[in-house]
Formats: sequence, structure tokens, C-alpha cells
Amino acid sequence: MKTTWRPGRWLIILPPLLFLLIFFLIPFAFAFKISFAEAAPRVPPFTDVFSFTPDHGLQLSFSLGNYRYLLTDEVYGVAYLYSLRTAFFSTLICLALGYPMAYAIARRPKSQQALLLLIIMLPFWTSFLLRVYALEGIIRDNGFLNTVLLQLGLISHPLRIMRTTLAVYLGIIYSYLPFMVLPLFATLEKLDPTLLEAAADLGSTPRRAFLDITLPLSVPGMIAGSMLVFIPAVGEFVIPSLLGGPNQLMIGRVLWDEFFGNHDWPVASAVAIAFLLLLVGPIAIYQYYNVRQLES
Repeated sequence: MKTTWRPGRWLIILPPLLFLLIFFLIPFAFAFKISFAEAAPRVPPFTDVFSFTPDHGLQLSFSLGNYRYLLTDEVYGVAYLYSLRTAFFSTLICLALGYPMAYAIARRPKSQQALLLLIIMLPFWTSFLLRVYALEGIIRDNGFLNTVLLQLGLISHPLRIMRTTLAVYLGIIYSYLPFMVLPLFATLEKLDPTLLEAAADLGSTPRRAFLDITLPLSVPGMIAGSMLVFIPAVGEFVIPSLLGGPNQLMIGRVLWDEFFGNHDWPVASAVAIAFLLLLVGPIAIYQYYNVRQLES
């Protein structure tokens, strides 16, 4: 069958394609090229990978030393593992908290759903940085939480939360929980209630109907929400910098230190490329289930 040329489709697709080309593919190509260079005391602080001279023509000079350095220096392995572990468990906690919230909102009448969703989205009306600073004011040694617990007599000395792994988890969960609730709600809200009615007519208990019908049908929303939390959390920089201590070394902080502290752009670019390759799998899973959810 002959495909008809439809310029209108390209007019719709062209803006996002240009956006991806300018703000993702071109910067990625530059970072990929710099990752094969070597650090140099110049501006910009790396050697040329491609060079052209009239006598010798185009010359290629690249090095794999930056990637070998990532494999030999344990700091980067520790940062990658800590970032993946923190993002993984933060995602699980967000799923455990977000699923009941999304399920409760989806079961409410339509007139109440808009108000409940508005409450979930209210944190997005303020700056991300301000929200992290507000959480710091709550959990620090002389913050709101310790002050209340001390006045109630529940503790004898302030709890040590700031500059710990717990503070990083609290910051990520507090910041990214809405990203879990909203996709779950969109999936649960579309479920056909007659399926549960039919299960009840056939003698199924509410618990059995939830496990056999609601939970399996909500898997696309669970995966979409998990990816929306996991992907940004694994590269988080602000939360571990403000709430975590020196032992909470995540890969976003390593990138910042290499670029702006050590001014070692080749190593920082290699770290970024390796980090992106780690995220290819989760991003592909998210895209797959996102397309399936849109088609359903």
C-alpha cells in the first residue's frame, strides 16, 4: 500500500524533534566527544579530539583513559551503586505510599477527585529548592520536628536526621511522591468498575478481587510512576547536597565536583555517558509501558 505524503504530520513532529536535537542530541554528542579527550590547562580545559591542518589533514586523537579511570577508581563505583540503591528504595517507598493514595482518590466521587488531586499537586506551585529548604527546617537538630518531640517529652535529646541517609530518603520521597501518585491515579481511574461487580457476583472477596483484577491492571501505572521517580532520583544533586553528608555521595554530586571543582571535563563527560547508559534500560521500559497505556 502506497504511503501518502502528509506534511501536516511533519509540522507537528518537527518542534519536538528540533527540541531533542538542540537540547539533547547535540549536547550528548559534545559530551561523548569530550569523554575521549584528555584534561589540559587551557580554555576549554581539554585536548582536541578532532583537528585539521593543511599539511596533515584531519587528525583523530582520542583516549579511553577516562573510561578506564572510572573502572579503577572506586569512588565512581561507590557513587553509582549508592545512587542506584537510594533511587531504588526511594521508588519502592513512594510506590508503597502512593498506591493507597491513588487508589483512594480513584474510588472517590468525581466531584472530590479534582480537589484531592489539587492537594497532591500543590507542592509544584513552589520552587523545588524552597521545598528542600523547608524540609531542612523541619528535620534539623533545632527544627520543628525535634522541638515538638522534646516539648511532648517523647525524646530527651534531638534526633540526628540531617546529614544522614535518612534525610536523603525523606527529601527524595517528599519531592517525588506526586510523580508516583498521578500516573497511578490515571491508571486506576480508568479501570472498569463492572469487573469488580462481576467478581463479587461470582463469590470473590474484596481482597481477592483486588489481587486478581485491580492490581494486575494497574501494573502499567506502577511502572510509569516508578520510572518517573527512579530516573530523576538516581541523578539527584540538590537533595544530597543540602540534606546529606559527605558519605551520601550520589552521581549527580560527583558530576558537579568533576566539572566545577576539579575542572576535569573529560572525566566528568565519561561519568555522564556511563550514567546515561545505566538509564537506557529504565527509560526503555518506561517508554514501552507509556505507549501501551496510551494505546489502551
